Amino acid sequence: MSEASTASRNVALFATCLGDQLSPDTVHATVQVLEHAGCTVTFDPRQTCCGQPAFNSGFWQEARQVARHFINVFEHASAIVAPSGSCTAMVHRFPDLFRDEPEMRERAEKMAHRTFELSSFLVNELGVTDLGAKLNARVGWHDACHGLRDLGIKQEPRQLLAHVDGLELVELKTCESCCGFGGTFSVKSPEISTAMLDHKLDELAMTPIDVLAAVDGSCLMQIRGRLERRGSPVRTMHLAEILASR
Repeated sequence: MSEASTASRNVALFATCLGDQLSPDTVHATVQVLEHAGCTVTFDPRQTCCGQPAFNSGFWQEARQVARHFINVFEHASAIVAPSGSCTAMVHRFPDLFRDEPEMRERAEKMAHRTFELSSFLVNELGVTDLGAKLNARVGWHDACHGLRDLGIKQEPRQLLAHVDGLELVELKTCESCCGFGGTFSVKSPEISTAMLDHKLDELAMTPIDVLAAVDGSCLMQIRGRLERRGSPVRTMHLAEILASR
C-alpha cells in the first residue's frame, strides 16, 4: 500500500492563469495527484492571477489589487496548493506589497504560510513520496528558477520521481540553468532568452532522454516551443502529469 493512503487534508487548488488557459491537463493531473494522496480538493472559480506579471513589470499598485483579491478568495483555506513554483513564490511576496498596510500585511503573511508548491506540499507537509505512478521513460529534470532559488525546492521532486515505477531520472549538468522565459523577459529580450534556452537544450541533444520535466508550466511552455522548432523528439511533462501516470 502506498504511503499516500495514510495522508488526508483539505486543499484549495490554485490553478494559475497559465494552467487555466494553456495547461488544463496539468491542472487535472494536480487534482488527481492530491486526491490520490488523500486530500479533499476544492476549487474556487473566483480565483484569478497571483499578480506576478504586474509585479515583475514594476506595476505594484496593480499587483496589490490582484493580491488583495487572491487573499479575499483563499483566506479561509487551510492550505493552498499550486502546480507552480513561480506563482507560489509570488504569493510569498505578498507581505512586501502591503508593507505600508499593517492589517493587509498580516493577512498576507498568514496566506503565504499556507500556500505551497505541489512537490513541497506532498513531501514536506503530507510526508508522501510514493504515489503509485508508472512511466517507462528516461526523464531529465529542470529546476525552475523560482522553485529552486525562491522556495529552496530541489530534492522534493527528485524524491517523488524516485518512486515512479519504470522511470529513470537522468541528472543534467544544466538542470539549474534558467530556461530564459522569465515572463515578459522572453518578450522584451527574445534573442537573449533564446540563447539561454539553447545553452540548456544543447546538452539534451547529446543526452538520451525521452522527457524533460519540471514543476512550472511557464518553463515547460518555453522549453517545448524551442524543442519543437529544433525538431527534437524529447517531449515535456509537468511533474503532476508524471505522478498521475498509471
